[in-house]
Amino acid sequence: MKKKLLAVLLSCSMVLATFGCGASGGSTGGDTTGGDSAGATENAQSTSGEASGGAEVVDASSLEPVTLKMYFHGSNVTDDSKVMEEVNAYLQEKLNVTLEPIWGTWGDFDQNAVLALQGGDDIDIYFTCSWSADEYNKFARDGYWVRLDNPENNLIEKYGQDLWNLLPEVLINGATINGADGYGVYAVPGYKDIATQNCWDVNVDLLEKYGYTLDDIKNTDYYGFEEILKTVKEGEGDDFYPLLIEGAVLERMVTNSIIITGDSGTGNFMSFYIDPTDVTKAGPYGEKIINKFATDEFKKFVEQTRKYYLEGFIDPAMGNKNQANDTRTAKQLSGEYLIGTQSYSLGYELQASQERGIHVEMVPCTDAYVDTTSSQGAMMAISTASKNPDRAMMFLNLLNTDPTLMTLLNYGVEDVHYTKNSDGTITFTDKRADYQPWTNGVGNVTILPPTEAQGLDFWDGFKAYYGEAKEIPILGFAYDSSQMESQMGAVANVVDEYMLSLCTGTVDPEEKLPEFLKKLEDNGIDAILEDANSQLETFMAAKGQ
Repeated sequence: MKKKLLAVLLSCSMVLATFGCGASGGSTGGDTTGGDSAGATENAQSTSGEASGGAEVVDASSLEPVTLKMYFHGSNVTDDSKVMEEVNAYLQEKLNVTLEPIWGTWGDFDQNAVLALQGGDDIDIYFTCSWSADEYNKFARDGYWVRLDNPENNLIEKYGQDLWNLLPEVLINGATINGADGYGVYAVPGYKDIATQNCWDVNVDLLEKYGYTLDDIKNTDYYGFEEILKTVKEGEGDDFYPLLIEGAVLERMVTNSIIITGDSGTGNFMSFYIDPTDVTKAGPYGEKIINKFATDEFKKFVEQTRKYYLEGFIDPAMGNKNQANDTRTAKQLSGEYLIGTQSYSLGYELQASQERGIHVEMVPCTDAYVDTTSSQGAMMAISTASKNPDRAMMFLNLLNTDPTLMTLLNYGVEDVHYTKNSDGTITFTDKRADYQPWTNGVGNVTILPPTEAQGLDFWDGFKAYYGEAKEIPILGFAYDSSQMESQMGAVANVVDEYMLSLCTGTVDPEEKLPEFLKKLEDNGIDAILEDANSQLETFMAAKGQ
């Protein structure tokens, strides 16, 4: 029941950092064109009375009035009175619904949302994802989320087909998991920056200063950077470190390992390897989760990194967890680097160039791919405690297909929080500071009007780029560590002790790697991997049915 999105990458404009996919920032936002909002609304929604995808036609006048409570994440909202007045007038006309938002923030959402769920509060819809405390997979397994495609009451077929037809297929695949009611979909995935693409972050001005070009980066790999790094180091002086790295990201970029959703958040130690020439295929270890620290790939990587460190290419602060992030951010912003590591979001090189005052380019290590973590980066689930799951699904369908409603709830009221420009783009006013929901946490960003900074054609390029992203072989899999909690904690402590220093070259791998591997074995990593692979086999069997 899907439609493929655009296949050709069109031109892209700057992405605003406030539209990131997590607390640390990133990029994205949302709209179709900004030129024909009303027409898009009429064509998109089934709830207006003209069903477009086979969904039931709903006459709002025949519905009993219902109040829906919805728990948002990442919000900075101090005054929503004018917005909610208009939102609810619109919703009452369309669905006879009144919305009561709960504006969770980056600071309070995790604790308060979980308490509300566990306390049985009558909240209808919750933000959930692969990284929040009400984590999508665990809370689906534990029975907190309604299965939306349940054969006995298929809410998607009844009320959500218009929404489903707008989503890239990889998002639906990523949302399809093993939950309390079987293998199915337990939340509506947000259409946002859904792909992972690790890139070399290149200071082009400095590269060209020493007679090199981007092709010199593109035509080699990590193991071939030595000459370039050495030349720039000698030219810039002893206090300059040309290789600016985030250790965990660097390791994944070089070895082609990916994060397993459900792994320890304090230090990922499980890995699935992809084929860098075709990310839809498994790498050298097949469809198996392994201890990445015990592989030949990891050994080769840490040996090369140690060599670069000893040659003065890597700042020692990168191996200190209390200094690494702040130092790396400061040196990025000041342009004090040659080659960095970056998990890329569309258009970020334009933003980075403006912020840093240098010419920044991103050189991909692989094609963009969708993994479980990125595909589940922002979702909305209907709580099993909801007294109105059908109406909640109608609302989610409307929110994600109707530009008028999505713009109201995301950007506020026209001529109050933003103004519309003659070309169809928008510009925010000072009142926007009072009303800033986290855009990626609300839903389908691609039906928002583009901002002036993004440019009118931004969403065409956005859809093309993310529509071309390929899905990894185990998309949708998430490890359930509930039977291995003590082993997970013990192994995470070992990883915390060794991983960063090994991945930044600040210790000798000849001495520390064998010591590290022995401690991992002693603390139960083999039992965890056996459990994880058993779950993966079950998941792949269900996926293949």
